[in-house]
Amino acid sequence: MSVRYDNDRFLYTAVDDPLARPLFDGLEQEYDNRYADVRRRIGGSAREELQRYPAEAFAAPVGAFVLLLRDGVAISGGAFMPHRDEDTAEFKRIWTLPGLRRQGIARRVLQELEDQAARQGYRRVFLTTGFRQPEAVGLYLSHGYTALFDLDADPETIAHLPFEKQLVPQPQVGVAPAIALHGAVA
Repeated sequence: MSVRYDNDRFLYTAVDDPLARPLFDGLEQEYDNRYADVRRRIGGSAREELQRYPAEAFAAPVGAFVLLLRDGVAISGGAFMPHRDEDTAEFKRIWTLPGLRRQGIARRVLQELEDQAARQGYRRVFLTTGFRQPEAVGLYLSHGYTALFDLDADPETIAHLPFEKQLVPQPQVGVAPAIALHGAVA
């Protein structure tokens, strides 16, 4: 089920934008809930995982951070940064508020990130998801991503499930024109 709202808009901003805080708090809680036993075994925290990369990694011209706002409130978001080669963007932190899931919102964010990565000159996307996130696996597979792991294997034996997708080239532009296309204001 995909529902569109007239008051939804994409906003390209910085990772430390206060509008993003509720999303990151929710994502941290989700990681804690799904992976608490793993964290106890290997150490570290969900917060440390979310702060692993500096904010600059997700900033133009090499990265992007986007929020999907509804009535001025962030309901979903995601980011990308350069991967190992100049043609590949690595997508991170794609997440939707739990009460709004199964409405096509994450798919819209994923498509927006793909479009922006292509506009910024990337030709390929790489991403990973956790082994206890079957919803994410389903999203990526249904959106044309190729699993870089054995889909028949026990996900817990793989831990980080990698995917890739080739992007359709688009005219290269920076982040600002994408903002204008979606009517967002800084």
